[in-house]
Parts: sequence; C-alpha cells; structure tokens
Amino acid sequence: MRVSVVAFDGMAPFELGCVVEIFGLPRPELNVPWYDLRVCSETTGALRVVGGFTMRTEHGLEALEDAETVIIPAVPRLGDAITPALRDALRAAHGRGARMVAICSGAFVLAAAGLLDGRPATTHWKYADQLQLRFPTIRVTPDVLYVDDGDILTSAGSAAGLDLMLHLIRKDHGPSIANAVARRLVIPPHREGGQAQFIEAPITVTDDDSISRAMEWALANLAQPITVAALARRAAMSPRSFLRHFHRKTGTSPLRWVIAQRVAASLALLEGTSVPVEEVAQAVGFESPVTFRHHFGRAMHTSPSSYRRTFSRSI
Repeated sequence: MRVSVVAFDGMAPFELGCVVEIFGLPRPELNVPWYDLRVCSETTGALRVVGGFTMRTEHGLEALEDAETVIIPAVPRLGDAITPALRDALRAAHGRGARMVAICSGAFVLAAAGLLDGRPATTHWKYADQLQLRFPTIRVTPDVLYVDDGDILTSAGSAAGLDLMLHLIRKDHGPSIANAVARRLVIPPHREGGQAQFIEAPITVTDDDSISRAMEWALANLAQPITVAALARRAAMSPRSFLRHFHRKTGTSPLRWVIAQRVAASLALLEGTSVPVEEVAQAVGFESPVTFRHHFGRAMHTSPSSYRRTFSRSI
C-alpha cells in the first residue's frame, strides 16, 4: 500500500492535492489498512506552485524504489524532456511490478519514459492529439475519463483523476470502501472509465427529465430485458431521438450504461451472498453466465468468482 507521487516545479496544486486527500489522510473509520503516501521530487529545494507559493518535499526519487503505486500528476510544461534520473526511476519501478498511474498531462511523463509504447492511454482531451503526435505507438483514447490497462492507468484532466483514484480504491478494497471515501469527498462514487470527458452540448430540462425517468425505470428493472426502444418509450421519444439525447446527457450509449449498472448491481450480491454466479447473472439481467462473465471481466479486470473470493469478507 505504499504510494509515491512525484511533484514538479511549476505545477498546479489541484491534482497533487487530490492524491494527498485520497491516499494521504488516515481513515481509521474504514477499518482497512490504508495507504502510506510519500510526496517526492527530484530536488530538495523549494518547488514553485501555481498560485504564488512554494513547497518542499521530504523525499527524493528514492521514494519510488519500494513504491507499490507510483502517481504522476499533471506536469506544468508538456514540451519538457524528463531527466534521465526520473526516466530510470520510473522504468525501474515499473520493471519490479509497481502500478503506474498518470493524471491528465502526467501521461506525457510515462510516455517519455517509454512505458506507454503500444498500450492504450488517455489524457486531457485538449492534449490528446499532441500525445498521439509525439508518441505515435500509443493507442490514445481521447474521449474517456480513464483507461485501466492493468499495471498502467491514465486519466483525463483534473477531476477525472478523482474518478481514477476511486477506481484504484475499488480495486484494492472493494466498492463499499470506495463508496465511503466518495461520500466523504461528496463526489459520485463511480463514473465508468469509458464515459465521455465532457458533454458537448446541454439539453433542455424537459429532455433531461425524460431521460432521467427512463434511467430510473431501468435501474428499478435491471433483471428485465431492457432495449433502446423500451427506454425511448419511457422517455416518450423516438429511439433515434432518445439515443441522441441520452448520449448528450451521459456521454455514453444506453446499452453500455445498462451493462455498467448491471455489473455494479452484481457486486453487492457477490460480496454479501453465496448465491451462485449463474443466479447472480440472472438476477441483474444478463442473458447468460457467459455474457455476465465477459462484461464483468471487461469492467472489473477479474472474474466474478475471483472478485467474490477477494471481497466476500466482512469490511
């Protein structure tokens, strides 16, 4: 549970502050081993921070040597080359199995270290084209909140870093702990990583209410077959209009959203009951256990049975 985050001269404080808030605050009320956070930098001197103040870190890059998670927040200048010392430290950490995480433009640092070659990644939508141009072997996905590629995870700008860090807590401790942290932060407990980074255009209140009613109906009827046509009828729209308005409201498609809600609904059954996986699949609306395992694996990067073995204990 050792987490090291790298601070940079000239950085904005938001992303670093989020990392400290999530991983640095003791949370004894959760009754699980919490993280040991260390903020480090390449220099022992004062670091300038956007907003007109400076800070110093207690640790140098040696803090990466035994870190289990390494986090690179947004960097102040995309064009700057990383130093050989930082490049080597990042490669060494990844080589021994550390989980590597980048928030916003921090992806450029992981890319410069050669850690994103041939892999999927994201960054702030404003920088996505530049990331792809400078590092053409990366499979840049510009319109998602975060990308989990197992041992390397990247997020879009600023607030999407909070979504990614809650995702890390969910992987480490399960959804109930992640939800508890989200409540403390007064933020949504789970935004799917594939959700769009921003909604291109607002929709009217009438459309918004109609879409919300359809979503509420779907959540109350996850075990039933749910089609776009059925959702559109609940919203009093044509299927074509519903698809357009739903995407503008949520940044994703109705069926993808329904799948995410079904996977989320299955977590409580896997954690708190001994109901067979086949029955869990049926209870949350998947047409077969095979389909359930497929979508669960894509969302949670593990199988339902493995998830149950890890999180069925009392928390």
